[in-house]
Amino acid sequence: MRYRANCKINLGLDVLRRRDDGYHDLETVMLPVVGLYDVIDVERADEGVEFRGEGIVVDCPMEKNLCVRAARLMQERYGIGGVAITLDKRVPFGAGLGGGSSDATAVIMAINEIYKLGLDKPTLASLAAELGSDTPFFVYNRAMLCEGRGEIMSPVDIDLNGLWLVVAKPDEGVSTAEAYRDVKPAPPVTRLVELLKRPIEEWQTSVTNDFEPHILAAHSDIAMLKDKLLASGAIYASMSGSGSAVFGLFRERPDIDFAGLFSHVEQL
Repeated sequence: MRYRANCKINLGLDVLRRRDDGYHDLETVMLPVVGLYDVIDVERADEGVEFRGEGIVVDCPMEKNLCVRAARLMQERYGIGGVAITLDKRVPFGAGLGGGSSDATAVIMAINEIYKLGLDKPTLASLAAELGSDTPFFVYNRAMLCEGRGEIMSPVDIDLNGLWLVVAKPDEGVSTAEAYRDVKPAPPVTRLVELLKRPIEEWQTSVTNDFEPHILAAHSDIAMLKDKLLASGAIYASMSGSGSAVFGLFRERPDIDFAGLFSHVEQL
């Protein structure tokens, strides 16, 4: 079974507080980027978990590979047989685009289909949540307000139809640990869902990402990419999640030279 495991962007991200369990409570709206995806093939196998990677090379030991962990979770929980996974990696990692989380969720959903487990979306989302904070989003794959660690989700309606989305990433990545290390949690004056109801022309000064101040200060290449999007006519530009990818929303398709860096353009 073949899945297109698309990535996501974050429209705003407020880090509210650090929790007693070491995680942070946050609010963010995640939006699927359907045209930027990894291709995952999942099939039955004789036993165990077989994994083969293609495309972008991810230097990760097997025991930490999210696709492998997803398959083993399903084997342990439901007693299924072997699973063979082939991942054609196209979404860059260390980018804040959720590519690895999307891959893991795709494996869970594929196993549900090929082994005919009959699991509903809430159950699939609960399983995905055991592997990460943003993995459940990809079960529903529509605009969602994400709260708690990111696993508490509720649908939101955001009309971006007809706008052009540009995603770009510098060569460097940003780890989640780095992003959270220097963040300054604080509840916002106005909730994100209310800010996103305002005209998109007002978002640049009101819809913010709490990771940006220290990440952009430490990574000039990310800051320059964001500035480039705004200088090229973006009506809104931001870092996605913990970075290092940035994105811009445009009224018309832009013509931007990213000098060989990773970039993606699609119409929403």
